[in-house]
Amino acid sequence: MAEVTVREALNTALAEELARDKNVFLIGEEVGHYNGAYKVSQHLMERFGEDRVIDTPIAESGFAGLAIGAAMAGLRPIVEFMTWNFSFVAIDQLINNAAKMHFMSGGQFKLPIVFRAPQGAGGSLSAQHSSILEGFYAYTPGLIVVAPATPGDMRGLLKSAIRADNPVIFLEHEKIYAVKGELDDPENTDYLIELGSARLYESETLAELTIITWSLNLHLARLAADKLKAEGIAADILDLRTLKPVDSEAILQAAQKTHRLLILQEGTPVASYGAWLAYHIQDIAFDELDAPIKVISADDVPMPYTFSLEPQVLPSVEKVVAAAKELVG
Repeated sequence: MAEVTVREALNTALAEELARDKNVFLIGEEVGHYNGAYKVSQHLMERFGEDRVIDTPIAESGFAGLAIGAAMAGLRPIVEFMTWNFSFVAIDQLINNAAKMHFMSGGQFKLPIVFRAPQGAGGSLSAQHSSILEGFYAYTPGLIVVAPATPGDMRGLLKSAIRADNPVIFLEHEKIYAVKGELDDPENTDYLIELGSARLYESETLAELTIITWSLNLHLARLAADKLKAEGIAADILDLRTLKPVDSEAILQAAQKTHRLLILQEGTPVASYGAWLAYHIQDIAFDELDAPIKVISADDVPMPYTFSLEPQVLPSVEKVVAAAKELVG
């Protein structure tokens, strides 16, 4: 089966859902005539027209609010921010309207809306363009938070997000669009992946620890697992895929199998998603653990602009390997 990039998988998911449901539309800066800032929406305006693929001014609060109103009226908007950093401009719309309207209306309004964009360090994009916001949005009641890592998962989860009746924060990554992989069941336009389901990548031999991660760091975890294998340490990898709701059962099973867990995230450590996850694990699986949970994060500093400094702030294969050795030592 031919491999596709994450960019192509997302484009496929958008095209399939736009074709399936006339209530679905895509809105954001440069999504149409420019084919998207990251070329995810390439050729969609040509195929579906300017009333389904809508270019907007640089006004995040405005087009996010417009899309929320459209969702309340029965449409299914997909809002593309050029980066999640720019969602701060629309934060009142996301937090006080999209996340809360179903509850505050006593269930009278549904909010079938997806907000999608890249996050994270993209290589000399400076501190204002390198934020990891998963913890912030996962903290907010009323939002589903999704963070896939592979082309197949991107397609299946984005399609499920578009069909959901609740607002979804769909986290991509600045560096993930060229990652290649296969699509599961590519001819099936109704192929979906359940929101809230993790995926386990098992070691060929009995694993001594499990690396829990999501988004781009799945690929870093795989590299680290290969290096650990060469040194005689077997590691499973649990890709959460969805951060909220989280697959607690898969986490519990991982703890029951390897008894040592290492959380790998790009977010900074204080009040992060990884920090909450470590608490959640000890709450549901404390008796299964043979060692304290380790959390690898980015350094607690704004992301440097200098290209040579950025990798020093971020998690690395070497940091994962060193932490894993401490866990099993």
